[in-house]
Amino acid sequence: MLENIRLAFQGIWSHKLRSVLTMLGIIIGIAAIITIVSTIKGTNEQIKENLIGAGNNVVTVRLNQNGYPYDMSWNPVPSGVRVVSKSTVEELQKLDGVEKVSLYCSRDYANSVYFGNTQFNGSICGVDANYLSVYGYQVKSGRGFTQEDFSKFRKVALVDAKAVTNLFGGESPVGKIIEINSEVFSVVGVVSPSQEFTPTINSLNDYWLYADTSSGAVYLPDVVWPGVYQFDEPQDVAIKVTSTDAMASVGQDAAKILTERQIMGSDSEFDYRSTDMLEQAQQLQSMSQSTNTQLVWIASISLLVGGIGVMNIMLVSVTERTAEIGLKKAIGARKRRILLQFLTEAAVLTSLGGIIGVVSGVGLAQLISYLVKIPVAISFPAIVIAVVFSTLIGVIFGLLPATQAANLNPIEALRRD
Repeated sequence: MLENIRLAFQGIWSHKLRSVLTMLGIIIGIAAIITIVSTIKGTNEQIKENLIGAGNNVVTVRLNQNGYPYDMSWNPVPSGVRVVSKSTVEELQKLDGVEKVSLYCSRDYANSVYFGNTQFNGSICGVDANYLSVYGYQVKSGRGFTQEDFSKFRKVALVDAKAVTNLFGGESPVGKIIEINSEVFSVVGVVSPSQEFTPTINSLNDYWLYADTSSGAVYLPDVVWPGVYQFDEPQDVAIKVTSTDAMASVGQDAAKILTERQIMGSDSEFDYRSTDMLEQAQQLQSMSQSTNTQLVWIASISLLVGGIGVMNIMLVSVTERTAEIGLKKAIGARKRRILLQFLTEAAVLTSLGGIIGVVSGVGLAQLISYLVKIPVAISFPAIVIAVVFSTLIGVIFGLLPATQAANLNPIEALRRD
């Protein structure tokens, strides 16, 4: 085998220009596939990161009515839906992959919040003691909620950075008084995510898909929420899970438990459903990949063309080396040896093309990423598969010329010289 490889390199080197032109189809095909696959993988990772965030791993399970999230900004307290019980929370906490569970009430549009004459148009949440840690929020100024805030039903509030800008004009809100449904609250702190995350926006569609256009959020202890809105409301649930991959299964299991435990009546129009950001990411990835898969198939055509070129040049090689083949067979070389020699030469030729194609593809992917600002992620399995596939092309398309060479009659071959 080593001798065959040596002879293959010798033959390639003897006809350098012809060998390069023969490999060109393989190089272009492999380079195109590596570039496309790297772009697909990079884009998919960006979609996943944009939707899920930087390792947040939080599943939101919300009350739905007829398949749509039930927002109490303009809806009454739903009939037949219980407040989430302590035993249900304990059951959720026991699910595989769950780190921590938090209950909260919310209004997506908190138009009842005022600071002086300034009306707030962001969201408002009544949260339990676990909420901030579940979402990974940390206090930027002032303080967070304490256990006494919950036990003593204190009317205190936290705000995020956007609320500081939109409600307080960028001034420090700590110690200031706000009104919520005519109830007076003292702002005790400003919170923000521990890992600031900004989605990658490359187009207007990305902006509308990912960008956060809200006016910010105000957070209250959940124990004072019924006093503000005059009702005990069914809560939504936020669950921090151990890994991104566990989000879908945990969300589905939690939604099932909440629907069974909290909804009265099997024919109710209400149920709980998880907001599975991972599933949304996968749907977007699928839409992106379906288009790119077509490009991969188009690029694969050049591999077919390259394979035909290999077959053509190997047939020419057999014709040129007829006398050499006849001499080898005359002194005892078997068909198998001649067959392996030409198969090895074809495989080496396409393998070299594959390696050059991989290097070109990686370089091209990085260049496109730099120029067009499209994320890429080099796929090492794709690189290995590309090289192996290029070798197989050499074997498959070199089989006919190798068989023709192996079947030459030594006497007829020597006469052709």
